[in-house]
Amino acid sequence: MASVPIPHRTQGVLRHLNPVDEVAALLLAMGKPAAGRLLKYFDPDEIRRITRSATQLGTVSAHQLDDIVEMFSHEFAADGRLVGTASEVEKLLTGLLPADQVAEILADVRGDATRSVWERLTTVSEGVIASYLIKEHPQTAALVLSRLKPAAAAKVMAHLPQPTRNTVMRRMLSFKPVCDEVIATVERALHEDLLASGARNGGADTHAKMADIINKMERTQIDEVLTSLSESRPKSVEILKGLLFTFDDIVKLQPRARTTLFDAVPNDRLVLALKGTDAEFRSVILSALSARVRRMVEHELNGGEPAAQKDVTEARRSITDLALEMAGRGELEINSGDEVEALVR
Repeated sequence: MASVPIPHRTQGVLRHLNPVDEVAALLLAMGKPAAGRLLKYFDPDEIRRITRSATQLGTVSAHQLDDIVEMFSHEFAADGRLVGTASEVEKLLTGLLPADQVAEILADVRGDATRSVWERLTTVSEGVIASYLIKEHPQTAALVLSRLKPAAAAKVMAHLPQPTRNTVMRRMLSFKPVCDEVIATVERALHEDLLASGARNGGADTHAKMADIINKMERTQIDEVLTSLSESRPKSVEILKGLLFTFDDIVKLQPRARTTLFDAVPNDRLVLALKGTDAEFRSVILSALSARVRRMVEHELNGGEPAAQKDVTEARRSITDLALEMAGRGELEINSGDEVEALVR
């Protein structure tokens, strides 16, 4: 589809509209009857391109509409502007094209704008999402969970307090259609609060970098840092807590995850890391080992020489780093909750 950009008059700072944008604005300005007579001359690919442009068009000033086509200037003098949204495009296309074609085009176009947000949200820890949603209005939490994949939503639900979980589920059952503007607002908030600054795998984000730094600190230092931050940045602290994972948190892993982790840890490093731990903690770790390895580790712990605190700290840190790396590769799941996996015999 070829189109020559219409020169815009110079009146203030105007957005640049490419040829497809100008066609989309023109069709929206013309309205359904007139636009319908033109749309039948476009092929499906051209309609898709126009639709994609129209849903992302946003506000077009009256001056730009005048520049695109003078004859329509009086039509829009009262309002002075035109707003392009997916809803407006859907109204325009309904009845002009088969329903299944309209649905396919809009699903494809809307997907471009939302896919990255909702799919990337699945890379964020369920505990982090739950901590975020607890502070939001239950209706917002219900909307977010309703747009996640069922498996991901179920994991987040498990982290919510029971009263909150029940309230959110009731709201999900009574949902009414949500307008595009509200969904767009929620997506922007999720991107800014969780994706841009809360996802661990987003290499450049602030919270992930800060979590990596805090993870390298001693337990007492971590507590001091979080306490200090909570006074001025309570929301950031909740996000950080979901990203943090220390040696002490290994006992919170599911038994299967602990076994997977310690299968990859050399025995001498594990012995060093367990020195100075209490009996309960040590018992949980040893239960994840095979009978042969457990006997070897217990023997070393009972008869071995004392180790320098620096070496013990380094051994624990290396195991923690390994757990985070394995979680990043999807080899185990780091669960920030305290749930205990039920065992079936």
